[in-house]
Amino acid sequence: MSAPPWLGVVFDYVGPDTDLPIGTVDPWGLLCGYDFSVKKRIQVNLGMSTGYQIYDQHGVYFLTFSIVDWIDIFSRKGYKDIIIDSLKYCVSAKGLIVYGYVIMTNHMHIIVRSESGKLSDTIRDFKKFTAKKIIEAIQREPESRREWILHRLAWNASKHARNSNYQLWTHNNHAIQITSRPFFYQRLNYVHENPVRAGIVARAEDYLYSTARSLMENNKVHFELHGV
Repeated sequence: MSAPPWLGVVFDYVGPDTDLPIGTVDPWGLLCGYDFSVKKRIQVNLGMSTGYQIYDQHGVYFLTFSIVDWIDIFSRKGYKDIIIDSLKYCVSAKGLIVYGYVIMTNHMHIIVRSESGKLSDTIRDFKKFTAKKIIEAIQREPESRREWILHRLAWNASKHARNSNYQLWTHNNHAIQITSRPFFYQRLNYVHENPVRAGIVARAEDYLYSTARSLMENNKVHFELHGV
């Protein structure tokens, strides 16, 4: 197959040169292309809308949850703590296995698997619960941006019939299934390097709201590819 290299979402790394011809797809579903701006070969996620769905409810997935309008909700510690508490609950009560995560100011990345085989349901409940709790906190706690934030959340909710009064999360989770160990470690590194790339910390392990430090202290990652 052939395709222009700008199709889809370009990963934030440039891998080593590959012998595969440009325009072909490697075993991990990455299109081999060429970035003319840096004159280097790259790998591109084809990024079709159907490629962002969770089809294997037992599979390992890299997910991205984004706040509508890229509002910097998580510049407040209290809102990040709601996320952490909800993740802990999903792990203990819903069979969610979390391999790595990072919470940035307006989005979060996470690598997960469901022991119960109900990943989509767990993600849906997680987003619904955290949205409710964060909106309640915005309305209740001191928040200098309250009126502006609620206005943006209400405006986004008005665009979708399935929403109620406010919409906090975007509907797309950008789910990418991980089916190889090299791809897993590439995505895990991407997750942990987010705060470094953003200039928040110099070292990934210094960022409190990610798994970088705990994984470094354990000196290993427990990871198995289900069904592979």
